Amino acid sequence: MGSTLSRTLLVTGGAGFVGSALIKSLLTDYPDAAIVSLDNYFTGSPENHVNDPRVTYVDGSTTDVAKIWADRGLPGPQIVFHMGEYSRIVTSFEDHDLTWDFNLLGTKEVVKFSAGHGAKLIYAGSSSKFGNDGQDENLNPYAWTKAKNIEYIKNYSNWYGLDYAITYFYNVYGPGQITTGKYATVIGIFERQYLAGEPLTVVSPGTQTRDFTHIDDIVRGLVLVARDGAGDGYLLGTGTEWPLLDVAKLFGGEHVMVPVLRGERTRGQADITKATGLGWRPERRLDEYIADFVAAHPR
Repeated sequence: MGSTLSRTLLVTGGAGFVGSALIKSLLTDYPDAAIVSLDNYFTGSPENHVNDPRVTYVDGSTTDVAKIWADRGLPGPQIVFHMGEYSRIVTSFEDHDLTWDFNLLGTKEVVKFSAGHGAKLIYAGSSSKFGNDGQDENLNPYAWTKAKNIEYIKNYSNWYGLDYAITYFYNVYGPGQITTGKYATVIGIFERQYLAGEPLTVVSPGTQTRDFTHIDDIVRGLVLVARDGAGDGYLLGTGTEWPLLDVAKLFGGEHVMVPVLRGERTRGQADITKATGLGWRPERRLDEYIADFVAAHPR
């Protein structure tokens, strides 16, 4: 590769947990690329910015992506990583309008923008659509909008032409995850409670399972899918089901049960067959990660 920045990559949600980790990887994996982050800072944070001259951070909405791009006179992107959506199940009931605007209106514009520039779209789908023989996609506004976007992307490709690949994340955890507030992740909440010496709150009944995937594995998967993937079905998980009560017990100490949350699914487990076909395999284990965390923060 030459020394000039010969390509442009767009990461929506680039100031968020997954987006910021992805940008760090892209700087290494695409040394000839300029990277643009478009984020509305709903859950993203300036603290997640990567200090590198090749990265430009834009504060704005995905619904305005075409105008933002044109106003700045940016060169057309070769790859669009679309991470910038509303991504919480339980709170999507109270944030219904936000979920609709971020996920349906925003993604419509990102899809149109990607196709208009001949860019390859890498979409972060939700694993919630696979639960209960596909019925779980109707459990909550979040899962429903994400499932509809998959349909839309496939149809758009047939109608107008679009180069795309769709990945699915399974309960991402690791450095940079949200630990406080109503958008915190399960492992983030557990870590914060552990550090505060509080009992870990386990949502009843505690037997519900999740497939937890380390952020490093997710990012590696995204880069591989961008390079070699096509179409739908790249599930990025470990294939291991963890009952939430068992996860809490890995931290040691006390735990308390809290009431069932609306719209939550009972099981989560990835079929990683298609992803492994690209040479991807999860390398990080949840139990080892938690053991390292506890060892680093002895009580």
